[in-house]
Amino acid sequence: MRVKALTERIIRQFLWDKRTMALLFLAPLLVLTLVSLIFNGDAYRPSIGLVDVPSPIQAALEKSDAHLKTLSAAKANDELKDQKLDAVLKFEQGRPELTLEGSDPTSNRAVLEAFTNLGGGGQAAGVKPVIHYLHGGKSLNNFDNFGPVLLGIFVFFFVFLISGVSFLRERTNGTLERVLASPLRRGELVTGYFIGFGIFTIIQSALIAAYSVYVLDLWMAGSFWYVLLITLVLAFVALSLGMLLSTFANNELQMFQFIPLVIVPQVFFSGLFKLETISDWVSWISYVTPLYYGADALRGVMIRGEGWSGIWGDVGVLALFALVFIALNVLTLRKYRKL
Repeated sequence: MRVKALTERIIRQFLWDKRTMALLFLAPLLVLTLVSLIFNGDAYRPSIGLVDVPSPIQAALEKSDAHLKTLSAAKANDELKDQKLDAVLKFEQGRPELTLEGSDPTSNRAVLEAFTNLGGGGQAAGVKPVIHYLHGGKSLNNFDNFGPVLLGIFVFFFVFLISGVSFLRERTNGTLERVLASPLRRGELVTGYFIGFGIFTIIQSALIAAYSVYVLDLWMAGSFWYVLLITLVLAFVALSLGMLLSTFANNELQMFQFIPLVIVPQVFFSGLFKLETISDWVSWISYVTPLYYGADALRGVMIRGEGWSGIWGDVGVLALFALVFIALNVLTLRKYRKL
């Protein structure tokens, strides 16, 4: 009878907690659906610009699976710099030269495979261009490519989790209630917590960034200070989001339940996988996730060597995310105090 009573209590506890029930049954289906959409996407088709390419070679390339664009030299170089092309093939004094954008090993392999599989015989089949890299190089490996994205993911995940759990404990331990009894306004309270947690966030972000670059030897073409700036802004977004979502949790278990709903989808759409191979109707999700902009900025600095002119847009969007989440934090505290 005692075992039966205990079993019934646990069953009732699950049935009363609708959020846990949703996590138990719906979250795995959501994650599996995202995995299916990503790994069942189309094979990546590289985009190659052609500049003064002889017709036999162009005809042979058309049999490959690549997107081909015939352009002027200036236009091809501009599109390669803007990442609209994966490579440019041009002929200099009758000698073929292939310039790879170079920041993504997957794209590089797809381009080189298009030349390896050239058919048609004769001149076209024997094309062996001199290869140049606009960014990166032959030694750029998958870890160098994924490293900036993983750096952003780890910073975001750990800051989100620690800030959310810490702010939740402030509520459950009664600390927040006592602070709310003081003359502090809601905006001042959020700012104080944000700065307090932010000090440790800065230390953690700097440590992760420095370890990734100087110990794990990730590819580093740009300035480390820009990497530090991006990780800090991304960490502040995670900090403000963690504080915001913690107001909707009653215990640590409920805080952990946000991970498959908030963090996992962002990982899939952060750029860890090529978004070009995913259907347009679902790839738009990436543009409403902070991790996408953080990963894009980190890749720009670390692999392509971009400066402020190349990353200001991503950093600005991240700062906007942080401001929106901070404002929402102030609003959600109204249910604890009206002032």
